[in-house]
This record gives sequence, C-alpha cells and structure tokens, in this order.
Amino acid sequence: MTQAIPHPAAEPVVVAARPPAGAPRRRRLPDVLAALAGTALIGRQGARLGQWMVDDAAITFAYARSIDEGLGPVQQAGAPPVEGYSNPAWLALLLVGRRLGLFDHRAYAGVPDLVLYPKLLGLLCAFGILLCVGLAARRAVRHSWAVTAVAGTLLAANVSFTAWMFSGLENPLYALAATALAAVLARAAVGGGLLRREPAVAAGLLALAAALTRPDGAVLAAVHPLLLLLHVTRARLLPSLRVAALGAGVFLLPYAGFLAWRYATFGRLVPNTAVAKAQEPPTLELFAGTGALLAFAGWTAVLVCAGVTGAVLGRPGPARAALGAVLLPLALTLASFGVLKPDWMGLYRFATPVWALAACAVGVATVALLERGPVRARALTAVTVCGALLLAWGGQRERAAEFRAHPTLPMCVVVDRYGVTFNEYADRLGLKDASFLTPDLGGTLLTSDLVVQDLAGLTEPDLADAFAAGDMAALRAHVFGTLRPTLVHAHGYWATYPGLTPRRMTAEGYLPLYAESSRHGDGGDWVRADAVRDPGRLAATRAWARREVGRILRAQEAGRRGDCGEVLRPGQRLS
Repeated sequence: MTQAIPHPAAEPVVVAARPPAGAPRRRRLPDVLAALAGTALIGRQGARLGQWMVDDAAITFAYARSIDEGLGPVQQAGAPPVEGYSNPAWLALLLVGRRLGLFDHRAYAGVPDLVLYPKLLGLLCAFGILLCVGLAARRAVRHSWAVTAVAGTLLAANVSFTAWMFSGLENPLYALAATALAAVLARAAVGGGLLRREPAVAAGLLALAAALTRPDGAVLAAVHPLLLLLHVTRARLLPSLRVAALGAGVFLLPYAGFLAWRYATFGRLVPNTAVAKAQEPPTLELFAGTGALLAFAGWTAVLVCAGVTGAVLGRPGPARAALGAVLLPLALTLASFGVLKPDWMGLYRFATPVWALAACAVGVATVALLERGPVRARALTAVTVCGALLLAWGGQRERAAEFRAHPTLPMCVVVDRYGVTFNEYADRLGLKDASFLTPDLGGTLLTSDLVVQDLAGLTEPDLADAFAAGDMAALRAHVFGTLRPTLVHAHGYWATYPGLTPRRMTAEGYLPLYAESSRHGDGGDWVRADAVRDPGRLAATRAWARREVGRILRAQEAGRRGDCGEVLRPGQRLS
C-alpha cells in the first residue's frame, strides 16, 4: 500500500505507507545481521594481510604519541610543530585509543596494539558502513537487508577496499563519513524531508568529519546543496536556500576555525604533506586515473551496474529518490579521485569511499529491480549482475594475490631497515647527537633515538617547498647546507630525483656504509666523513652492515614483512 506525499521535486515522490507499530524494529534486525555477516567477510579478507600496516600510517601514530605525551603536534621530541599528517580526525581516534591504554602501550598474544587498534577501528567502520547502507535502503526497498548483503559481499571481494580499510590509514573513517552522508540524504529524499533542518545539520557535520579526515573530503560539503538544487521548484526556492545555508554554515564555520588554527600553528592553510606531494590543478591527464579505476573494477561490471542503475532511475519511486542521493556523493568522490595526483602506494588507495558508495548504489538498484517486474525479468537481472560481478572478481584475484605477497611498504620493514639499523650504526660508529635523513619515516619515528629528518618533505617544510617548486638545487642546498645530516639513506626515486647520487654524496663529504643492489632500488646508507673519528670502527660497521642489512633485504625480497616486536619505542636495537 503506498501513498503520494508532496515533494519539492517537479513530480511527487512515492514512499511506503507507515508500517504498523513494531515493524521498524523487526526490519532493523535483518539489517544488523546482514551488516554483521558482511563485516565478518570483510574482516576475513583483511586478516589475510596479517599484521601489515603501511609505513605512512605510522607517521600519524608518531604524532599521536607526541601529542598524548604533551609534546604537541611534532614528529618527535625536540622537533618543531609541522603538520606532517593530513588526517586530524583519524589522529584524534588514535589519541583516544592511546589515552585509554588501547594503543601504543602493549601487545596482545604477541601482536602489538599499534597493529590491533587501527585494524579494530577499520572493522568497526566497516560495520558502520554496512549499517548506513541498510539505513539508506530501508525506505527505498522492501528488503533492505538484501541491499546490505549485496554491498557487504561486493566490498569483501574488492581487494582495494579491504587492503586500505586495514592499512592503519584514515580510509575507514573517510568511507564511513561518506556513506553516512549518503544514508542521511537518501532517507530525507525518500521521505520528502530534504527541507527539514535535521538532514541539513547532519549533512554539514558529516561533510566536516570527512574534510577533517582527508583534505579532499571537503568535496562532500557540496552534496546537500546540490541535492536541494536537483529537487527545488520555484515555489520552494526560498526555503531551499535557507536550508542550504544552514547546512553550509554547519560545515563552514567550524572548518574555517580549524583552518585558522592550522595557519596559526603551522603557518600553512593546507597540510605540509599536500605541499610536499606537489598536488597539481586538475588536468585531463589526471582524470585518466578515473578510467584506470573503472578498468580495475571491470568494464563489464561497470556497464552492467550502470544499466541496472539507469533502469531504476528511469522510473519514479522511492528507490529512484534514494539512489539519486547515493549517486551524488559517489560522483563527487569519483571526480575527487580523478583530480588527485596518482599515489605511489598503489591499489587505488584514495578510492575507498568510491567503493563503499558504489556498493550501496549497486545494492539498492539491484534489489529494487528484483522486487518488481515479471519473474523472467528478475531472473535475468540476477544472472546478469552476478555474472558481471564474478568476472570482475576473477579479474582482481591476481592483483589481490600480488598485493598479499608484497604489500606496500610495511611499517615493520621500515622499523628493521631504517629505525633499528641506523640506531645500530650510531652506536657502532660512536656518534653522539646524530641526525638521520630518510624518505621512509613512519617506523623510523617510532623506534629511532636519532634526530630524524624527512627526505620526502612530509615533515620538513623547506623540503616540501622545494618539491612543490621542482627546485632540486634548493633541496640539495638545504640538505647539505642547513640540515647537514650525520646519517643518510636514499634509494631509487629519492636518490635520483633530488640528485643524492653516490657521486654527489661523495662530493659533499659522505662515506658509504652499505650499497644496495639494483633490485633493491640502488639505495645507499651514508655517514658524514667528519663525524667518523675511528677508521677501525668504520670498517667494522661496514662488515656488520653487509651481514645484517643484507639479511633484512633478503627477507624482504622473500616476502617477509619485518618483525616489529611487541612494543615500539625510540632506541630499539636489533635483537
């Protein structure tokens, strides 16, 4: 039984009649069970990566430690304040965990809580995402639990989604904020409540959460105003403007306050990380990344899902209204992904909210079609969608196996190779108050008792400016003239692009400690010649490096991800 209600769109939106008392609770239970089952599937896939944490996540871990210990937003004790992270909302969750004794304190069954706590947050966010999917679908289709089940299966089968949900980075929180925004607006769109204050305030707050989780999350602030624009009529123009202004104010006022604090604290309006990565204005070449993302998803699956979605959008009704509210943030996050400079971490790290919103849209569209029409049409829809998605899953299996065998720069590899190893170098060479320049920062900060300097520029503003300007002469002048590090490691891109080649290092007065082979990136470990007073110590340290560093690199080549130990603290040494 349905009834039409007035709606700001040009045509009425049809919604389900109010169910009898007790029905909402009975509908919520299957949604929750489906969300739990989907979360279990996603968690199982994430568990296949073991204790892997990507090293960049550990940079935020180090900032959480410093802030909780009263040192302020610095990478380590004695360092100046630099915004070497781009995820303050995620940082806040890590801070809460550390203050509660759940993070960066101990190990459970031999697994450090530095690994367990972020992975638990990822699992909770996965559950929240699936609950939001069910919430978005509840007024649009009769079987919202089926939408949740479809979305959970799709996300569990997507190696890009599962990998970055459990990487230690902010991806889970960003995806949750985006999906929650879609759910709030989908319910409002179906129920004719887009002109109410509550959805506007909720949309503003969720967009704020997204913007504080990742800088590009600010794009979601446009979702609510754009959705109002799509539904506005001349008679409702003034109320729509008022509601849009309310939602915009809820987002803009606190976000402007945050930007003012950022500028007062760090002297920049954007994170130092964004400057170091030299993000460029949008170009057609950058948008090619969107095509690569769709190819990864599988063109057959993309076209079939687009067809199913188009079929639902072609007929007025609650499913169409809800789907429009999901597709709008999906389109904006997809465009944001295309604008962002390609990321070295691989496997489409910035696409996590895209996958979550796409799974929600596909679930709503598929279930809406399966709930109506002749039996043959329903069967054809089910077979076509399942076949296309199975093809996409098959196409991703090889990439998934490759990533599990050699995931992006594990934190524990950096702990072993740079943090602990360079601590040993300093001891064996008798270096006092030594500094260490390296492009691999996270695990190093957690375990080094040296003064760490970031060759990648994420926590070094002068180097970030040099990378942004493409001025490698200025970068070298700052490295060798101002920083003058005692110890240096550079490899691959970080040796060739800045010009820290063996010839340059030798000319600047550095002596080699260990030279990596070409298969390890043509890297090298160096010590400043005037810091070494005992040639015997230098020879012994080189012999030690050939044995121990060679062992670490061989283990890494074999697919081992390092052994962090149970607790990471500055001053750790090789066991």
